Amino acid sequence: MSTALAHRTVLLREAVEALAVKPSGIYVDGTFGRGGHARAILERLGPEGRLLALDRDQQAIASARQINDQRLMVEHRPFAELGDAVREAGFGSVDGVLLDVGVSSPQIDEGGRGFSFRFDAALDMRMDTSQGETAAAFLARADVREITEVIRNYGEERFAFQIAKKIVAARSERPVTTTGQLATLVREAVRTREPGQDPATRTFQALRIHVNQELDQLALALPQAVNVLKDEGRLVVISFHSLEDRIVKRFMREQANRDNLPKNLPLRSVDLPQPRLRLVGKPVKASDAEVADNPRARSAVMRVAERLAGGPERRGA
Repeated sequence: MSTALAHRTVLLREAVEALAVKPSGIYVDGTFGRGGHARAILERLGPEGRLLALDRDQQAIASARQINDQRLMVEHRPFAELGDAVREAGFGSVDGVLLDVGVSSPQIDEGGRGFSFRFDAALDMRMDTSQGETAAAFLARADVREITEVIRNYGEERFAFQIAKKIVAARSERPVTTTGQLATLVREAVRTREPGQDPATRTFQALRIHVNQELDQLALALPQAVNVLKDEGRLVVISFHSLEDRIVKRFMREQANRDNLPKNLPLRSVDLPQPRLRLVGKPVKASDAEVADNPRARSAVMRVAERLAGGPERRGA
């Protein structure tokens, strides 16, 4: 079975239902991946509907371009350029935006991409292999302090300093260029770990996030998504670890709440910043049945918000 066929889309039904797809609507799938969500959206669109699919991964784009559907537009670009992509597609605004953030199963399962310590491969980790610095290049140039900060901040790894020291010491004798080398170094530096988790898990996660600037990309994409939404348009975001979900949660709450100013300020109600979003339902997690079928769904959290009708004018739309 190919990786594309083996890939199982997380929260497929829940995400598409949360978008409240209209047959004639215009939607953006900011992370096409292998197209699970995109295909489900297309099934609900009528002849006049449109779907703009984005992805920074060339293999995902190649998969998207195999779909023969005139309603689908495909762009090789990160979702941090969502606003430009919508404008260049000729859409003034859209009815919904879906972001399924983080690494995809095909990226992990294709050993040559360098995302996983389960395969010995070149230490790349770039989602877009046409540009940017590889994980190996970063580890070759960064000092102990910088490597420590990346592993601690993005991997929430308590042994970050020990791992960084181990990497810098090892590279003085031999460049760290493969996933196998890195995993071995981490395992030597980390003596204790939670049962069932490889000691290298957090370090690989941290380097992947850093190399791809994943949290920065997400923080840039969220306000653009709100800007391009029509009144009552939906923003649906699926995240897979606490750092991502924290950004989404904070953003949606800030955009939905005008009462987060210090108390006792001499402001009239009309002078208060107006909310742009309405939170829709509670955070959604994968069901027990989905987790049993696809363990990678265990950490997924979906949050949904709707653009308020009559809210502030769109900026940059």
